[in-house]
Amino acid sequence: MFYHDSKLQYNVRVEKPNPEFARMLQQAIGGIEGEMRVCMQYLFQAWNSRGPQKYRDMLLETGTEEIAHIEMLATAVALNLEGAPLSLQEEMAQDRVVGAVMGGMNPQHILSAGLGAMAVDSNGNPFNGSWIVSSGNLAADMYANVMAESTGRLLATRLWEATDDPGMKDMLSFLIGRDTMHQNQWLAVLEELGGLNGVHPIPNSFPQAKENQEFNYAFVSTKINDEDGAAERMKSARWGNGPSMDGKGEFRVIPATPVGGLPKLAPPDPRGHAQQEQMEGSGM
Repeated sequence: MFYHDSKLQYNVRVEKPNPEFARMLQQAIGGIEGEMRVCMQYLFQAWNSRGPQKYRDMLLETGTEEIAHIEMLATAVALNLEGAPLSLQEEMAQDRVVGAVMGGMNPQHILSAGLGAMAVDSNGNPFNGSWIVSSGNLAADMYANVMAESTGRLLATRLWEATDDPGMKDMLSFLIGRDTMHQNQWLAVLEELGGLNGVHPIPNSFPQAKENQEFNYAFVSTKINDEDGAAERMKSARWGNGPSMDGKGEFRVIPATPVGGLPKLAPPDPRGHAQQEQMEGSGM
């Protein structure tokens, strides 16, 4: 069950409405780096959580907080759209309309949302649920969460640079700060699970004795020639020599060599209705 407080988590104010910036803010709502993505990702991870209750609790609380961030951003979009032109004639008369329409305002903010936010990105593409990662493996999900918060923080810093409105900078500085905490939060889970040595390779529940020992810590170089000394660079790189990051193997560099032979497929199934020539000449 979820409850709602009528007040925003943090103050949202806009000194000078900017319809173009409202469009940019949509990326932080419904874009791949946006709050809808992390909100749904953390909630689905929580709802699917099996194991210690504290991880489910943390994911539920953080996912719920992200709903508050969507609310803040939706409010910011609406405030930036206040005073936006509702018709081309109005804009023609004042110069602002042409500037708004030609300068990048999303017409869907007028046509579809009545000067409000939508569950879309900055180009009007609907939010895509396939971006959500909820694997059932706690360590894998934490890495996905670190990535999501990292790209979300990157987006928020770029939005901060894109506006000169003090209220928007203040709101974004809050969101940037929360992204900092959430990155550290997910990394803390990984440390609690045992750090690199403890969680890797993911899943650590599969016995490594059953994986191919010839390739499990080898960097496979696919470069045909070595005119620029790439081989030596790979061998001297951290991933080309010395102990592996999980402490369970030794890095080395090996040249890519085909060992699988030529692929050989059966003739086309007649029920698939390939061309007659394919079926007759499949062995040639």
